[in-house]
Amino acid sequence: MTHGIEDYALIGDHQSAALVSTSGSVDWLCLPRFDSPACFAALLGQEDNGHWRLAPEGAGSCTRRAYAPGSLVLESVWETPEGAVKVTDFMPQRDRVPDLIRIVTGLSGEVAMTGELRLRFDYGRVRPWMREVDGSLVAVAGPDSAWLRHDPQVDTVVHDFGIRSDFTVRAGEERAFVLTWAPSHESAPSAVDPRESLATSLADWQAWSDRCRYRGPHREAVVRSLLTLKALTYEPTGGIVAAPTTSLPEELGGVRNWDYRFSWLRDSALTLGALLSAGYQEEAQAWRDWLLRAVAGDPADLQIMYGLSGERRLPETELTWLSGYEKSRPVRAGNAAVDQLQLDVYGEVMDTLHTADAAGLQFEPEAWKLQRALMEHLESAWSDPDDGLWEVRGPRRHFTHSKVMAWVAADRAVRTMEAHPGLPGEVGRWQELRETIHREVCARAFDEERGTFTQSYGSRELDAATLLIPRVGFLPASDPRVRGTVDTVRRELDEDGLIRRYSTDGGTVDGLPGTEGTFLACSFWLADALHLTGRRTEARDLFDRLLDLRNDVGLLAEEYDPKAARQLGNFPQAFSHLGLIGTAYTLFGRPGPEEAAGGGRG
Repeated sequence: MTHGIEDYALIGDHQSAALVSTSGSVDWLCLPRFDSPACFAALLGQEDNGHWRLAPEGAGSCTRRAYAPGSLVLESVWETPEGAVKVTDFMPQRDRVPDLIRIVTGLSGEVAMTGELRLRFDYGRVRPWMREVDGSLVAVAGPDSAWLRHDPQVDTVVHDFGIRSDFTVRAGEERAFVLTWAPSHESAPSAVDPRESLATSLADWQAWSDRCRYRGPHREAVVRSLLTLKALTYEPTGGIVAAPTTSLPEELGGVRNWDYRFSWLRDSALTLGALLSAGYQEEAQAWRDWLLRAVAGDPADLQIMYGLSGERRLPETELTWLSGYEKSRPVRAGNAAVDQLQLDVYGEVMDTLHTADAAGLQFEPEAWKLQRALMEHLESAWSDPDDGLWEVRGPRRHFTHSKVMAWVAADRAVRTMEAHPGLPGEVGRWQELRETIHREVCARAFDEERGTFTQSYGSRELDAATLLIPRVGFLPASDPRVRGTVDTVRRELDEDGLIRRYSTDGGTVDGLPGTEGTFLACSFWLADALHLTGRRTEARDLFDRLLDLRNDVGLLAEEYDPKAARQLGNFPQAFSHLGLIGTAYTLFGRPGPEEAAGGGRG
């Protein structure tokens, strides 16, 4: 059965995550970490690349599904002529090894259920050896093993390198399954009580959700986005993956398929700001600490992304045995963009650490030493061309957003020293740098004829990232150049009321064939910009439309195709949910344009 990207729901345990379809099939799961090879890879291939379906016999998609309130516990209900049944899917916070738990509950009548479990290690390539050990079914191949335990009323049989389950469930009855991954060289993992794990998981998730300080309109959407960010956090280190998937396409059948199971620095300011705004100081502290560890070293070696523990080498390879989501190839593991030069990350790191300081996180003297070193490098590097925030694989340019974020770096360094007068640093030199960058961007990146900032110096292409100019304080929202940029971007990058990142016509900017969908984070940025420039009704209308693009359980991918009414790209995408949280605060939790118009620089 072919599923749209929006047909999936996310479950996870703060170290990895699974995608569960509306038909009750787990089609993607990497163990033991987000970036480990998948043991269920049907999402990017065929069913024989690994999946686990559990549903009424002969049934298609579930009748309805939802998360238990304030949690990442998924409840899918099928209503059949014979009766109704609920499947509860979750991954409890792990003690030592990861578990995937599925509990079938009879709601009415008597329903015949069937399950098909096909474990395929190494991204669907390796069929494991199956055997029974002490009442458990065990799959082993190379370094991996997986143990399936279930209630005794379930009949199972090993067939064709898989496990089939058949059983019936009546109203009030339950049947539980626990799949546990463990290193193959270790002894059998301890069994967990599935019902006790469910109660604990619900309590933990709901206690976390209740801490959210946001009380404005659309609180449910904000909480769901925060839960998604929490689910994408690698708890041992505090790093946050951009998405739990790889190679979900930005264009169906195209080549724009990337691995997002890593931590991008540019997400840091938005992530930390969102967590702090909502009251999650502990998570914000963990993310800042991860950031400091990851970027430590020579400032010239600063990368745009890192692995979950701060790894620097993320080599990109193609998984040629997978056919790709709806034949979108290649399927990739790793990301070669790690080697790109993207000067905006210096601004994002400086902004992140300034935000943490301003929000009251304990000031770190060692962090200031790092910031000084970053600024000393940026003083000579900011004027170089780079690859830009969109990781284009075309020629390097003087991208406007990169220069604006270099200005942000200098501005935040100056403001930090103003807040802490005793800090060592070259405040006079950085003030001069701030002015120099500002003058150059206004002179070389602004198209007087069209009244807009362009994507790069001397170009006519537009870039939705210029919508961030008032948000980062480069110019006030009242400046006519800001309004002109908002209007021009809105007009020329529009697709059915949503916004593309930039023009992909001819591949002249990004060096890639094909096109892509509208970029959801950019559409949230447009809502912010409309609000800041005084068009509050339009901003709220756009925000409402973006909320309607979420799937039935409140999740967003990276992009959206308005013509096909489908989500595109890796899923769920942290950047999209960060955009949702940020816009909710912009529209409902922060000063309006009258107050905001006085900020920024002229």
